[in-house]
Amino acid sequence: MQIHQALIKGRQYLKQQNVASYSLDSQVLLSHITGLDRTGLITRGDQPLTPAQLQQYEKLLERRAGGEPVAYLTGHKEFMGLDFIVSPAVLIPRPDTELMVERAVSLLRQSGARPLPAVDVGTGSGAIAVTLAHLVPGLQVYAIDISPDALAVARQNAARHGVADRVKFCQGNLLEPIPADLQGKVSVITANLPYIPTGDISGLMTDVKDFEPRLALDGGPDGLALYRKLIPRAHRLLHPGGHLLMEIGPGQGAAAKALLPAASWTARLELDLAGRERLVEGEKRRFRLEGIS
Repeated sequence: MQIHQALIKGRQYLKQQNVASYSLDSQVLLSHITGLDRTGLITRGDQPLTPAQLQQYEKLLERRAGGEPVAYLTGHKEFMGLDFIVSPAVLIPRPDTELMVERAVSLLRQSGARPLPAVDVGTGSGAIAVTLAHLVPGLQVYAIDISPDALAVARQNAARHGVADRVKFCQGNLLEPIPADLQGKVSVITANLPYIPTGDISGLMTDVKDFEPRLALDGGPDGLALYRKLIPRAHRLLHPGGHLLMEIGPGQGAAAKALLPAASWTARLELDLAGRERLVEGEKRRFRLEGIS
């Protein structure tokens, strides 16, 4: 079977199986097998697939029809222009999270040539931590995850993008593994923690609820349980004027902002490109003595 024939049949099969992204998915899977990009699939469409390639393509199509995410089938996902290794041990990086990274990069660049360290909590694949180190020269990033399997993937990605010497991986819960001597010396903390309310998980799409790690999804009754635990420790770690960036879901903005006490934080809510609540930013207030002569 020729490449263009296989692509047509793959599209038809996934469409019949009610896969919404049938056209893109069939193309990505065939590109993965053949090593050809989109242009190559067209210009070399009359090239025959080997029997092994055809068999592999058929198996991947069946798994995709069963709901398995394309990123897990190929083992790769693009994020902020970088290619990341992914596995079922980690949440698949999403474009929504690029807003957090863009904001963090902006803050870090404002702090000068040698910014204070940054911390990425719940690092998963390492997409945030590795991208920050890649985009901000000289930045030291501490990347934390409770899952050793997730950290193994993140380490691969740090090495893949040449920043392994500037990303220190720590296993543990939330910010517990951060050395005590960093207290008050962290510039930015990024947190893409689980924020799906427990009761909403059963209603998620099959490729999310049945394949992505529940540990990376379940945020407790209202989705904000882990952020409640994170905020006090984050305040102690940040230097005055430092920032905590928390990714949230639509409808959680007011509740998430309310977790940041006004006496200690200045809080703001940012929307994503679709106009949905996506990021709560807390700036640690600077201590000032007023009224003292």
